[in-house]
Amino acid sequence: MYVQTPKHLSSAYRQIGLETGVIGASPHQLITMLFDGALECIARAQGAIRDGQLETKLQNIGKSIDIVDQGLRSCLDLQNGGELAANLSDLYAYMSMRLLHANLRNDVDALDEVSKLLTSLRTAWVAITPSQSAAAPSQMELRA
Repeated sequence: MYVQTPKHLSSAYRQIGLETGVIGASPHQLITMLFDGALECIARAQGAIRDGQLETKLQNIGKSIDIVDQGLRSCLDLQNGGELAANLSDLYAYMSMRLLHANLRNDVDALDEVSKLLTSLRTAWVAITPSQSAAAPSQMELRA
């Protein structure tokens, strides 16, 4: 018989909350969630390095690389985004490289560097939040 521990229940609750948040989120909010997820994984990896939990470090750095590469970087429109999109793509590639370095060398400073870069980008992103009327689709669009 499997007994759910408080840790398992907490994890399940967070997963449900995340899924619910994603379903109702605007594209702008989804990008913010990607920033938040990457920053959370990096913080967990930093703690895991300090605590000597190598498997936890590996998992969280891997997740943060996936978020940066497959989430943030893949959302860029390189054909129409001009120099800004190209520069962000290069910055995300640099972050992925630094995360990989941090993983190979247990380098908390590299994780801190990426965390600061992501925090700066997140702050700028949140500052350009579109108006509520433009960000929220109408009920008709949701049903279609």
